[in-house]
Amino acid sequence: MALTVAIVGRPNVGKSTLFNRLIGKRLALVDATPGVTRDRREGRARLSDLEFDLVDTAGLEEERAGTLQARMREQTERAAAEADLVLFLIDARAGVTPQDERFARLLRRGPASVLLVANKSEGRAGEAGAAEAYRLGFGDPIPISAEHGEGLAELYQRMVELLPVIPGGKGKADPSSQSMLEESDHRPLQLAIVGRPNVGKSTLVNRLIGQERLLTGPEPGITRDAIAIDWEWRGHPLRLIDTAGLRRRARVEAKLEKLSAADSSRAIRFAEVVVLVLDAVQGLEKQDLTIARLVEEEGRALVIAANKWDAVADKALARRQLRERIETSLPQVKGLPVVTVSALKGRNLDELMAAVFAAYEAWNRRIPTAELNRWLEEATAAHPPPVVSGRRIRLRYMTQVKARPPSFVLFASRTGELPESYLRYLVNGIRDSFEIKGVPVRLGLRKSRNPYA
Repeated sequence: MALTVAIVGRPNVGKSTLFNRLIGKRLALVDATPGVTRDRREGRARLSDLEFDLVDTAGLEEERAGTLQARMREQTERAAAEADLVLFLIDARAGVTPQDERFARLLRRGPASVLLVANKSEGRAGEAGAAEAYRLGFGDPIPISAEHGEGLAELYQRMVELLPVIPGGKGKADPSSQSMLEESDHRPLQLAIVGRPNVGKSTLVNRLIGQERLLTGPEPGITRDAIAIDWEWRGHPLRLIDTAGLRRRARVEAKLEKLSAADSSRAIRFAEVVVLVLDAVQGLEKQDLTIARLVEEEGRALVIAANKWDAVADKALARRQLRERIETSLPQVKGLPVVTVSALKGRNLDELMAAVFAAYEAWNRRIPTAELNRWLEEATAAHPPPVVSGRRIRLRYMTQVKARPPSFVLFASRTGELPESYLRYLVNGIRDSFEIKGVPVRLGLRKSRNPYA
């Protein structure tokens, strides 16, 4: 079993900076604003030959029950309880605070081994704070600078010394098993959950995986990072990515929200299927359409989840209006699957996941060239290309150049004169004839070479 390490500490001591340093990527959002991290973020970390699962957590704060900060603290405490090893970070420049002392008492009662890490120890500014840290009761503090990568050799040494007494301490890297894992065809489907703020994305993810893994609540914009969670549905591995709510660009002013929006857009680019969650009570709004068009432009398979369906009064009318709006505003993804769900009550979630895998299959579809050209012959016979300047445009040949999304090239004479309406006719015909619905279809044109030129 892999070693699980959680990074905990009060806000703004550099937990996310250390997380990014150890996993070797800028996955976690980093900003001077306290409390940037809210949900637990997980990643695969490597320190020399030591490999382990690393968990970044929200800053530990004392707050009254029921508040967002209290729910954040509960998530952090759960991460610390489930970890094999806790890296307890303090700010060496600020010294030991009463808040640090309270959380030290909390960690001493927990089951995990604890290493005290004095961050921001570059130069001489952190020496006094590191000396103070002895009174927390976790032995010698490890002076590091997460921002500059200093002190990681000592952190590695102390972690290795603890491995024999940690239940999950099998953290040494195994290159052969790693390469076998990378070569495996049983790769998880990358599924991003996107939408406007407060439409129920995190509630939907929690209901799908069957645990309160992500923070939820009535406050808009709780999720800030794109949080990835490994999960399995009916034997199919998935990597679920919950994202921050995307507002209209004109309304995004704060630097932190811009970082969150960029993180969500990156999640869409790296996804294979995207579930766009919308509020069924409010219907399909302009921002929902903007997000859907972004997914289509990135070439990802798209499924719409109309959430809060249990709160809709006239369901027949809402369903009809939703379908009409999609057909009018999103013709480029004709046949887009729409599933009505209730994340709060767990309704229709199996139907949603079935639609996700159907969209994934369509997104990966390949059509044999011979079959494609038989269809092209029938399509042009039923609706011939237009006559331009007294001569008919000849469509000679079509082939699929790639999948993910399905992309085709059509060889024709005078390609620049083929009208857009006829190209749409061909694309819609491919969708209907080969069951490629709800995913982007790319059709490029190439001019046939003249053998007599």
